Amino acid sequence: MSSFIIDSTLFRDQVGTAEMRQVFSDETMMQNWLDCWAALAEAEAEVGLVPEEAARRIRACAKWQNINFQTVREGFQTTDHPLMPQIREFTRVCGPEAGGYIHWGATTQDIMDTGVVLSIKRAYAIFERDTKDLIRLALEKAVKYRGLAMAGRTHGQHAVPITLGYKFAIWADEFGRTLTRLEEGKDRILQGQLAGAAGTLASFGRDGLTIQEKFCHKLGLAVPTITWHVARDSYAEFAADLAILAGTVGKIANEIINLQRTEIGEIEESAAKGRVGSSTMPQKRNPMTCENITANVRVIQQDAELAFGGMLQEHERDMTFWQAEWSYIPQMCIMLAGSLNMLENVFRDMVIHEDRIRENLHSTHGLIVAERCMLELGRYLGRQNAHDVLHDGCMKAFEEKRHLLDVLLEDPRVTSKLDKALLEELLDPDHYTGSCGALVDRVYNAWKDKVQPIGRTSGL
Repeated sequence: MSSFIIDSTLFRDQVGTAEMRQVFSDETMMQNWLDCWAALAEAEAEVGLVPEEAARRIRACAKWQNINFQTVREGFQTTDHPLMPQIREFTRVCGPEAGGYIHWGATTQDIMDTGVVLSIKRAYAIFERDTKDLIRLALEKAVKYRGLAMAGRTHGQHAVPITLGYKFAIWADEFGRTLTRLEEGKDRILQGQLAGAAGTLASFGRDGLTIQEKFCHKLGLAVPTITWHVARDSYAEFAADLAILAGTVGKIANEIINLQRTEIGEIEESAAKGRVGSSTMPQKRNPMTCENITANVRVIQQDAELAFGGMLQEHERDMTFWQAEWSYIPQMCIMLAGSLNMLENVFRDMVIHEDRIRENLHSTHGLIVAERCMLELGRYLGRQNAHDVLHDGCMKAFEEKRHLLDVLLEDPRVTSKLDKALLEELLDPDHYTGSCGALVDRVYNAWKDKVQPIGRTSGL
């Protein structure tokens, strides 16, 4: 249910986590199917469709350790069916009397779909936990660097000052919104599937809906409004939520890659002893973890397209795309879990170079706060005239490699309205971060109750 790099004993921990791999392991999926059959037998026994003793026996035997996996593998070659070998092997384990009631009234897709949903349910718990951890870590950084002014960049160029805390707060809020999406989608996504051959529950007689409800409740899943054999929008929603979460993770990783550039050098991954950036250039301090994350994210987001394509189904059952879900769902979950784990490690161990942040902030010699001067001058000349004056000054300062203050002091259009002391104050980037601090506070207050307690600093 995965791919080479996920299964590889060499590379699997570079892209995923052991915890999430276990969620989609053969043993877990086998247990999911057994749990479905046990829940089905118990639900049917409660309405008198299956003998109670048979249901008890099925439940008692429903342990993956009882199943001979080699027999099941060989059964696939003989039957070319995704579930019959398991049914036959489980029947052998339970014995002919109780085994005769296994899978009673169900169809293969009922058990397979519900088995996948049970693994998604476990994956949900991991994603919610890890997303909360990242919100907490981002909020901690937002609080700590709430007032640290840095260069804000648009189109790859210095724009106006922001604070580093503001940048982390944006990330925290984005994670928070995705956490909300995950929580809100649970009832739509974590639904059981029990409907019979064409979804009508005819094989369960007059108690079909009751058995369906009991079946879902026993597995801790929501009861669907109607059969979803060919309605795959819930999987598409789940894949979309994962792709969005992956997009946030990838965006942050890519930002760290850029901020670690030699020419910028403001934030970098841990440079702990033993880390190697290049096999040939010993000086390199490459952002290897963030590069791994962005590679994962590209695969995850491509996989999401499969979920949307899977919504195109025919009639009351269509297996031409159904089996693809057994591939892309585990792969998305495993690679996203790996990406979340890697980013959490980056957050914990990253190095913040405050000296470089300040150096870069002042590197354009006042140009980064030209807007502030323009707006002040605009009070006297009008905004557009002031823009033209400041544009002339900025281009001259840039071309002559001079401080903007010195250039503006030579322009009577400026000095007739603004004196030197005011210009010096206007050109201080530390005093032009707008509402960054208040926005950090707003994000902190929005999400602090969703995560574990975090430290507070003055100003919050």
